Amino acid sequence: MAQAGHDTELHAGPDLRWPAGDLSRAPYRVYTDPELYALEQERIFRGPVWNFLCLTCEVPNPGDFKTTFVGDSPIIVTRGDDGALNAMVNRCAHKGALVCYKPRGSVRELACVYHNWTYDLAGNLTGIAFRKGVGGKGGLAADFDQGAHGLQRLRVEVYGGMVFGTFSHETPPFRDYIGAELCANIDRVFIKPLKVLGYHSQVLPNNWKLYAENNKDSYHASLLHVFHNTFGVVRPNMGGGIKISDDGWHHLSYTVRNADSDDAVGREKVRSLQEQYKLQDVTMMEHRLELGDLTTNAIQTVFPTLVVQQILNALAVRQLVPKGVDRSELVWTILGFEDDDADMQELRLKVNNLVGPAGLISMEDGCVGGWVQRAAKADGEAMTVMPMGGRDVQPSEGSRVTEAAVRGFWKGWRELMGL
Repeated sequence: MAQAGHDTELHAGPDLRWPAGDLSRAPYRVYTDPELYALEQERIFRGPVWNFLCLTCEVPNPGDFKTTFVGDSPIIVTRGDDGALNAMVNRCAHKGALVCYKPRGSVRELACVYHNWTYDLAGNLTGIAFRKGVGGKGGLAADFDQGAHGLQRLRVEVYGGMVFGTFSHETPPFRDYIGAELCANIDRVFIKPLKVLGYHSQVLPNNWKLYAENNKDSYHASLLHVFHNTFGVVRPNMGGGIKISDDGWHHLSYTVRNADSDDAVGREKVRSLQEQYKLQDVTMMEHRLELGDLTTNAIQTVFPTLVVQQILNALAVRQLVPKGVDRSELVWTILGFEDDDADMQELRLKVNNLVGPAGLISMEDGCVGGWVQRAAKADGEAMTVMPMGGRDVQPSEGSRVTEAAVRGFWKGWRELMGL
């Protein structure tokens, strides 16, 4: 089926059933179809979106580089001699080999080990081995245009100490892309220069969209996560709500502790309260109010694959990297501020035990996507149902028992995919 406005033909499309005008359902096939996954690379990841690449503090000096991904595409981010940030496809213009193999480092130039073609830090081709041949024989043709064979570049923009890249000239400025209201939360959390405290990485046995949905699904937070509800990081009756960008693509879910309440859960039948747990080291639940408010939990998504996290004093960005139709990688970059003293850094590292592959909160998220992935194969035309909070994409102040942000994700996905 040829999609309007696109040249690519989606062979999986004719019988991909999707209720017209209803964002509260999606066919399970979206998680299992390899043709849809391939089309996502073109229309989403190489389309008009901002993809998170890295943090400016990870490439602070001229010559510093970091490798990452945009969808399936390997990417290099460099700090040029002029201080500018560059993002390029990590693929030699000659035979297509990777140019950088290490995750990060510092270099004077980029060189492909296959045939020793070299590039400057902005991706310009600067050297070709045996360009003039040997002994007057061989070498490149006289009309070879060296200036036309640099590394493929991405547009780059920086916001809140985060580096974003896009392949598209149509992608609007980042502030317009997510909107002023959601930019305000980044401004609220990243109030000072950042530093990296460490990394977590985990491979998820599921399609990337299942974890993307999970981050937007505030409905499950106090049901699946025993720790959340038991120790009061997130409870259904706490203040807060859901903010959603005007286009529905991006969201913020936040929880505010009531200053004059013990946050008792009341009569909700919640599994995590069947037993009363206690921590031997309660300092990991200490919350220093460094951001000027009582927000205990703020999870913000930037479509398609970035999460900005504040859980108590645990700050992080999470980057979701697709690795095939039924596999993805989640990279957590754990953050602090440059001026943190030793006590604050220790607190952040303690609270960091809540997240990551074995985090007291997040460990459940690492497996539920795999359960859905396995079950989705039973019938790809059956529908997942997302009716909580209605069928549209509307923000929700005072309640997080809604799937509006998940519906917003599918709104963006369908718009970009032409489905």
